[in-house]
Amino acid sequence: MLELIGLTKKFGSVTAVDNLSFTVQKGEIFGLLGENGAGKTTTLRMLATMLKPTSGTARLAGIDIVKAPEEVRGRVGILFGGESGLYDRLTVYENIQYFGELNDIPVKEIKKRIQTLSGVFGMDDFLDKRAGKLSKGMRQKASFARAIIHNPDVLLLDEPTSGLDVGAMREVQSFLRNQKDEGKTILFSSHTMSEVEKLCDRIAVIHKGTLVDMGTTDELLKKYGAHGLEDLFVRLAGDGR
Repeated sequence: MLELIGLTKKFGSVTAVDNLSFTVQKGEIFGLLGENGAGKTTTLRMLATMLKPTSGTARLAGIDIVKAPEEVRGRVGILFGGESGLYDRLTVYENIQYFGELNDIPVKEIKKRIQTLSGVFGMDDFLDKRAGKLSKGMRQKASFARAIIHNPDVLLLDEPTSGLDVGAMREVQSFLRNQKDEGKTILFSSHTMSEVEKLCDRIAVIHKGTLVDMGTTDELLKKYGAHGLEDLFVRLAGDGR
């Protein structure tokens, strides 16, 4: 389970995230929606312990992100769109293996996990290719595999299908559904409304760092009389709000 409790982040006089509080249950896919600059990535970075909250906190799998950040890092998988986290001189296999070793996974288990993830994401043809020579889509697949090599309890994903073609997007979406069925807690941001509708059990819309509303897609569409998720998003988080 993932619980945000008054989570706030200020950069000088600018409040990027303002008193966010909500809970994502075990086995739930939860979408975080907002325009660029709404505070989505800052929120995910705090949850990943990459940024320290100005005030408030959160608990991932029962662990406080402020009191025990190192313990949190071993229980969470992180993927930020546009940031591969890969070492260009290493092969895809070596990159994933290295992050498995950082998480103290036995060598035999790392090998099994890489084989499984390679099959899931269709990476067999470029596992031995250096990361610096990969296409954007290949890098995203490799980055995804690296982020979840340690089989984390909580997945924090910022635009996880960015740069992927339709086939690869479906592979990732299928994988996320399987992770949900295994009881993983998944929080992700996306600008692809069709993806959000397909995957999310609930969504939260934030605007200028503040929670506007949250619930299932059907609940929010009915509440605001919106004609689809895109219409709802514009009403709740658009520039004209």
